[in-house]
Amino acid sequence: MPAPAQLRPVRRPRRAVLSLAVGLALSVCGANGAVAATSDEVGRTSELLRADAGTPGRLAPLTAPRRPRPPATIVSVRRAAAMRSAPGGRVIGRLGPKTEFGGATAMSVVRRRGRWVGVTTAKRRNGSLAWLDAKSPRLHTSRTRLTIRVDRSARRLELRRGSTVLARSTASIGRPGSPTPTGRFAVTDKLRGDRFGSYYGCCILALSGTQPNTPPGWPGGNRLAIHGTPNPASLGGAVSAGCVHASASTLERLMRDVPVGTPVIIRD
Repeated sequence: MPAPAQLRPVRRPRRAVLSLAVGLALSVCGANGAVAATSDEVGRTSELLRADAGTPGRLAPLTAPRRPRPPATIVSVRRAAAMRSAPGGRVIGRLGPKTEFGGATAMSVVRRRGRWVGVTTAKRRNGSLAWLDAKSPRLHTSRTRLTIRVDRSARRLELRRGSTVLARSTASIGRPGSPTPTGRFAVTDKLRGDRFGSYYGCCILALSGTQPNTPPGWPGGNRLAIHGTPNPASLGGAVSAGCVHASASTLERLMRDVPVGTPVIIRD
């Protein structure tokens, strides 16, 4: 086959081009209209269309509609429930209906295996799941389309409903030596900052994660959280012991709108 640079575009009448497009569409469908092409075939077809898009009389690239993200599942504990190391595995602890801060226990579901759900909890190390029996009457499930996303490199926090950004804030992250952990977590508690000290600003959203690299001599514990700051000018810096700092206005909205158990994704 000649190199792409040797090919000359063939100009076809609009009707012929339309026939070509119909032929391409039929070639990736079975007789009943079900898609039969492999992903590689579809990719090659898309590349051909993209290559011709800038030529007069050629087809524009086809863009597949983006599928909406499914809502996240939240599991709440009604009565003490066993945590397991794997679906149907050994019991590694129990979850009560209240957190250590006195709020209702609710967790974000990350995986499903039959009747079992894997959830994030601060009782396990970052990246590890606790497995619960989703059919147990001790548990209650609900849904949310809300997600909190933190981008460490952009120093940005967003509240999203599906792919729609509802609120955005410049965020501070962990200082060198105490970086903010990445991964998937969940909101476990919504607390007023003045309950713990002025350093936390207006509000605290405790997360189902821990900071494994606290600064030497740090007295504040290792629980990961999103909270405010008494120094708004510091927002956007790498200044914390690992927690995420956000503006008071954004935090007040999170406190008002976000249910406990809402997924929190922290990434680079």
